[in-house]
Amino acid sequence: MLKKKHSSLIISYVILIVLAYVMIYPLLWMVGASFKSNAEIFSTVGLLPKEPVFGAFKAGWEGTGRYGFSTYLINSFELVLPTVLFTVISGVLIGYGFARFDFPLKKFWFAIMLSTLMLPSTVIIIPRYIYFKQLGWLDSYMPFWIPALLGCTTFFNYMFIQFFRGLPLELDESAKLDGCNSFRILIQILLPLCKSAIFSAIVFQFVWIWNDFLNTLIYVSSVVKYPVSLGLRMSMDIATEFDWNQIMAMSLISILPPVIIFFAAQKYFVEGIATTGMKN
Repeated sequence: MLKKKHSSLIISYVILIVLAYVMIYPLLWMVGASFKSNAEIFSTVGLLPKEPVFGAFKAGWEGTGRYGFSTYLINSFELVLPTVLFTVISGVLIGYGFARFDFPLKKFWFAIMLSTLMLPSTVIIIPRYIYFKQLGWLDSYMPFWIPALLGCTTFFNYMFIQFFRGLPLELDESAKLDGCNSFRILIQILLPLCKSAIFSAIVFQFVWIWNDFLNTLIYVSSVVKYPVSLGLRMSMDIATEFDWNQIMAMSLISILPPVIIFFAAQKYFVEGIATTGMKN
């Protein structure tokens, strides 16, 4: 019986190792491709270069146009960080309001909010573009910042609502007996308990906005304001021939911030995914 248990455990580990290798292989190939020539990239699928070519990271960072890759990287942080911050602030306030307060037409507004979550984003691309154009927000990051600040990201609103609903109401009642108002209850009592939900929202929104190509292509037109998603694509259009190892090198650098964010918040992220939606 013990031998059979060990055999099944070994088989499980072997399967997990194979699946992990399959999933991480594209990333490993990208690292190897950063040191390959164009001919070797398109002729082999091996990870290690046969004839290493160095200098792709330096040349890709400097760029071949007017702006280097550092400009696009800074733009991405200028776009993503405020958007993530505003998303968390608005999500916490909306979640706290729906979960802890009663107000007129509460169920109606909750249903309206959820209905926007079911609406395909492609349906509202043209109306949003026209609206932002009338506001004079095109070619800026305002189409990302302001909707995040006003709580237009329904997914995170609902996530925070469910999380606040899972916190016992006795916490609020005890704090009120000690003289705390609603704001102090949120900041001092409930917010410290929402670390997992907050970090989950940070990870999700950071990765989504950092990798967003379509919306940035629609709303941002100046090259000097391009994030990395558009900067990488533009580096492929400035010449008929380009070195793919530079594209792979800069792609590798561009995925480092989301990877670092994920592993730094991995503990709270997994906990938030496991507990969000559970109600006591």
